[in-house]
Amino acid sequence: MKAKSNQEILEFLKPYANSLNLEIVEVEFKTSKNPQLTVYIDKDGGVDLNSCEEFHNLINEPLDVLDPYGGAYTLNVSSPGLDRPFKTERDFLKRIGKMVEVKLYAPIRGKKEFEGVLKEYNVTTVKIEVNGEDVVLELSKIAKICEAIIF
Repeated sequence: MKAKSNQEILEFLKPYANSLNLEIVEVEFKTSKNPQLTVYIDKDGGVDLNSCEEFHNLINEPLDVLDPYGGAYTLNVSSPGLDRPFKTERDFLKRIGKMVEVKLYAPIRGKKEFEGVLKEYNVTTVKIEVNGEDVVLELSKIAKICEAIIF
């Protein structure tokens, strides 16, 4: 049996997530002595332990039937965390107007890190306002972009 890709598993799980008004952010499979499948979920307002437990219980049996890897594994359902990187268009669009942290692969304007307000997003660039100045950054040059954690 051929193992399912993470994308195939994500697509399989989407209807279950939708039924609980959840978004699947990422599916990750780690092979080791104890293989683990982790499904990261989110929703408006964030997820809590109850959301993770409810989704885990909902998908446990369907995944057993799907048998995505042809063997035993541990299923984990988790929040992506406060500092999770933006991965989808939705991640960017729902954070327009919010403070973000950007880390680059190589310096631009002598800096590898920027913090500012996310102003615009398109498929190739983001625009952030840093100290009153707009900075346009190519997505291909961004190592990580996430919402700034402000205490």
